[in-house]
Order: sequence, then C-alpha cells, then structure tokens
Amino acid sequence: MCRRSSPLLPLLLALLGRPDPAPAEHCDLQPVTAEPPVTLSYTTSTVLRGCSSSSSTNTQHEVHVLSIQWSKTPVPMLNVSITPHADDCTRRAALILHCPQCSASITSTCQDLLIHTDAYLSPKAQSTELPEAAKGDLLNWVQNTYGGITSYSELKDPQRIHLHLGENSSSPLNCVPQKDFDATPHLEAEVLFREVKGCSSSSAHNARAAHIVQLLHKPSLPITEVNLTLSCPEQQPNNQILLLQGPANLTWLLMLNNCSLQFLASGTYKILHFPVGPLRGEQLPDTEQGLIAKAFEKNYSIIASYSTIPISPHITLKIHEREVPRKLPAGPTSAAPSPDIMSSTLLLMLRPWKCTDDTMEIVIARSHLEPIKDVVNITLRDISCQAEKNATHFMLHTLLSHCGTSLESHGHANNELILSLSKGSVLRSVRVAFQCPIPRELFLRLFPTAAFEAPQTELEVNKEVFVQASMHLEDYPADLQLKECYLMAPGMEPLLLVQGNKAQSSSVAMLEEPPSNRARKVWRFRFTYTIPEGRHVPFSATLKCKAGLQNNTIFEKVLEVKVKDIWRPPNNQGLGLSAVLGITFGAFLIGALLTAGLWYIYSHTPGFHHGTSLREQQHQPQHRQHPEHPLLHQQHGLTPSAPLLAVTPLPPPAQPP
Repeated sequence: MCRRSSPLLPLLLALLGRPDPAPAEHCDLQPVTAEPPVTLSYTTSTVLRGCSSSSSTNTQHEVHVLSIQWSKTPVPMLNVSITPHADDCTRRAALILHCPQCSASITSTCQDLLIHTDAYLSPKAQSTELPEAAKGDLLNWVQNTYGGITSYSELKDPQRIHLHLGENSSSPLNCVPQKDFDATPHLEAEVLFREVKGCSSSSAHNARAAHIVQLLHKPSLPITEVNLTLSCPEQQPNNQILLLQGPANLTWLLMLNNCSLQFLASGTYKILHFPVGPLRGEQLPDTEQGLIAKAFEKNYSIIASYSTIPISPHITLKIHEREVPRKLPAGPTSAAPSPDIMSSTLLLMLRPWKCTDDTMEIVIARSHLEPIKDVVNITLRDISCQAEKNATHFMLHTLLSHCGTSLESHGHANNELILSLSKGSVLRSVRVAFQCPIPRELFLRLFPTAAFEAPQTELEVNKEVFVQASMHLEDYPADLQLKECYLMAPGMEPLLLVQGNKAQSSSVAMLEEPPSNRARKVWRFRFTYTIPEGRHVPFSATLKCKAGLQNNTIFEKVLEVKVKDIWRPPNNQGLGLSAVLGITFGAFLIGALLTAGLWYIYSHTPGFHHGTSLREQQHQPQHRQHPEHPLLHQQHGLTPSAPLLAVTPLPPPAQPP
C-alpha cells in the first residue's frame, strides 16, 4: 500500500537545506525589464533634494513643499498623511504638492489645511490648482506667494509620505535645496525600489533562484535594527534562498508571511513570533560579485532579484510567483536528515503550543507528523504529563505550574516535547526544547464555584458565579489595578459590577486574591445576575473588564457568555414551563371566581332549601327588620318540612285569644 507523503516534507527538506551541486559562475547583473519578481519598499527620511528654513516663522502660514518624480509607469496611488505638532492646529499650514499625472490621497487632522496641487485627489478634497508659473519655478512661486518656506522635499517613487507639521527657529534663514538631504524632523516616506536587477549562470541547469538585498551603510544613520516583512506566494516552490547583507552589527527582525525559503543573513537575526532568540548569522561579502558567488556556491544558479537600497528601519519584500521548469534534471542528493533534526525542525516550524497566563495547550495533527513517522507517544519534560490521542490529533493541556514547566525567561514558558518513536521492537525518544510565549494581556474567566476550577461560558440567572481576571506581567507595578468590570446584555443598561477594585452593587462581592508572584496578578469577585421584574431574559451577555496603570495604559478583555434560565428549556421550542404554570394558575383563578359567583347567586335566590346554620346566619337580620310579616319565616324556608317550591296558598295566621 502506497502511503501519501505529507505536504510538509518538501518544506522541511528545503528548510534543512539539501541543495544540488551547481557551478558557481560569474554573471552580469542586468535591469529586470519584464514583470519584476519582487516588490520591494523601504522607509526613509533621506530625500533626493531638500531643505528646511525658518523663513516662514513670521508669516501667516507654515509652508511645506513636496515635489514627486516617477521612474516607471504605471504610477501608484500616493498617500500623504499630515499630523500637527502636539495635536495643535492653531498655526495655519499650507501644502504644495507637485505630482503631475498622479492620483493622491491627502489626510490631515487640521481642517483648515490649504492645499495647492496638480495631482488628482481621491477622495475629492478642497484644493487649489497649481498655476503654470509654479510648474516652471516651484520654489520661487512659493516664496513669492507665502513669503517663506518651512520645508522642501524631492522624492522618487514614494507610495506613502508622513509629514509632521512644525517650524524650527534654529533652521537656516533660507531654504536652499541640498542633495541627499536628511528630512528626519518633519518627513518619513515609504519608497518603492524599481531598479531590481537579475542574472543567471550560463550553464544553469536547475530552477534554484536567489533573492539578494544589500543595504548601503551610512555612518550618519545609526540604525542597528531592521524590521523586514517578507511575503511569499501561496504556491511557492521550495527552491529559493534570500541573502540579506548589511553591517556586521545589524540585527534583522524577520516577519515571515507564508514563507519557507532558506536565507542567509549577516549580523544577527530573529524570526518574530518564533520561540528562538536572536541567532548569529554569517559573514557575507559586501560586494556585488561576492554575493553572487555566494549564491552560486549554495547551488542557486539564478539571481532572480538583486536590490541595493539605503539602510532603513523598515523593509517590505514581496516575492511573486515565477515559472519554473516542469521537470528538473536528476542529480545527486545528500543523505536524509536524522530523526532528531527532522523532529526539531518540524516542531519549531509548526509551533503547536499556545499559552495563557496560567495554562499551556499543545495540539498536533497526526498528518503533520508523517515526515517523522512512527510517533507513538508525546509527553512533556515530566513524562507523567502524556498527550491524549485520537485518530487525528495529539492533545495536551496543563497548568504552567505543572509538568516541569519553568518561567525563567522573560515572558515565556520553557519546557520540552519528548516524542517516543517506535521502529520495530526498538523504542527511542527525541527531545525538542521550546519556549511558549505568554501573551501580555488581560485574561477573563467565569467559574461555577469558589474553587475556581473548570471555567465555563454559561451564566445562570439568580445563581452566584465567580469571576477571575488575571494578567501575566513580569515586575508589574504596584499601581496595576482592576479598573472596572461590567455586564452588558441586549436591550438593557450596562450593569457595573466592579470599579477601582471595589464592588459597585449589593449583588457583587470582592474576594480575597490568591497569592500573586512577581509575574502574575489575579483579581477575583462573585456576583449574582438577576433580571428586573417584567424584563425579558436575554439569551447572551457580554462580560467586559479593564485593568490598567496610572499612566493610562489599559488592558481590556471581553468574554461572551450564554445566559441560562432554569425556567426556559434550552431549545426554546413550544411553551416554556413558566408559560404553562402561568396558564394553569390563570385557569384555576378563573374557575375559582366563577364557582364563587355561582355560589353567591345560588345562596341569595328565594325558595331554595339551605342548611340550618346558613339559615341562622343569613336570615336572622331579616326577621328583625320585618316583624310585621311572620309569613316571611315560611317563605324563606324556616320550617324544616316546607317543600322546595310552595305552590299552595297558606292560611292566614291564627288570632291570639
């Protein structure tokens, strides 16, 4: 029976590095004229030409001038954002944007910003068209119109510009443009790099391609960290490498989106959200031909892209799909990686662990373990903590205080995954150390009892529940407190439960906090949820809590809960028990009133036979009221032997002697 290989296997082999041998030949870099294989942008405050001055300080406006150039078409949309100094818009400002044949979006928090531009604004904004005189000599026109210039910047191929308003009285009196001007105080731009080059070996026999990014070091820019965001196509081939060359003291912070290519970096590097600290790179050549030779040495015979850009704190690189040969020629391959290396690489790539402030959960799909094969059991450092397993997954859930987990490193829980591998009758284990990042956020849980075990998401009406809010915050300040907690339900006013660590209702009580260590803070309280008389019981509610510091740093958490009413069946089909009881009681009340009414009519109808006690209670007063009519005694049945209906006339009463 043929076993289907895991889709992760090629990815692992690419990460582990099993290149085919290929010649390392010289090739001449040439501009890429077709669709570029990458899109590269970087942030910078260095402009082609620029200047700043104090000439506008005594005028009615501060004036900023942007002159935009484009190297290629089509021209991208230009986004310009403007922020005032200290959010103060009292000083009027003017923006002159010279951007012929381009579309631009201008946003500003200052409503009275004056705009002069020859660009098409989208969305439409109130602006004035630049006159022809301005297009001939822009700076001269601005100087004559406003009497001064705060800043001037020429940029090439920008896609975003962030302009900070504000004037500096210590700037030169006149604005005289200078080449490669540093506009750091007032401008930051994201610039597209459109001068990508490429080449390939004359005897290239495979599709293994290299992308190279070289940073030009500037001593005037003390940048020691570069954030690089890398995006790759979904159907990416596992035959590409990325070379990152920069100063030896540089640290690369890599954000990988859907990427599994190999890479070499000078200095040190760290993959963000990956539980491994900064790793030491290797020394790379600082010349064009040296970097090409390095790629060929690694058997990558195609330089898909070569980009040389100024050193920048933020770089975005997107690798596009490219055509590769359908069938690669056969060649010698290296030996398969050992189970230890395969297991470590796979698990560090999958990162199947997830931590809260006090728990750790590990879930691994069996299909992801196919490259390793023969995994029969998984435990943590404490081997008594074994993963549960079913047909599809290995699952393990534990507290951070159990299973040999340590919290020594800042913001991480340290442990080991121990994989038991069985091959025939031989059983061996592979240990993979890992770090599980603990989120620096507020956690909110609901419990049915004061034991604070087995959290739930169900809130029962008229029943006490227990709430725990907690944070993992190493060396948390003493002023960290639970700002407020309240319950919100559709159609009802929010119910404030806790404010400033104090209960805000008679149905709420703060509870003693458990012992907190230096890395975790816990708040607890209980409350009873009641519904005002005559109000409908909601099906769901939202519990929202905020914790914070005195410096206005706020941590917020929301917990959605299902409201449970014992009088309401879970599926809400047909009449509920409360409705049935209401109908029954109403029917009983109507029956009782009807019976009482009929009895009253019956008891007050003349000519009916009643019991003696009723006769004595009801007709004694009538006898006292009508002494002259003794016949009433007989008409009201006071004679026990009287018939129920008297139809024979009675003789007159006898006269006394």
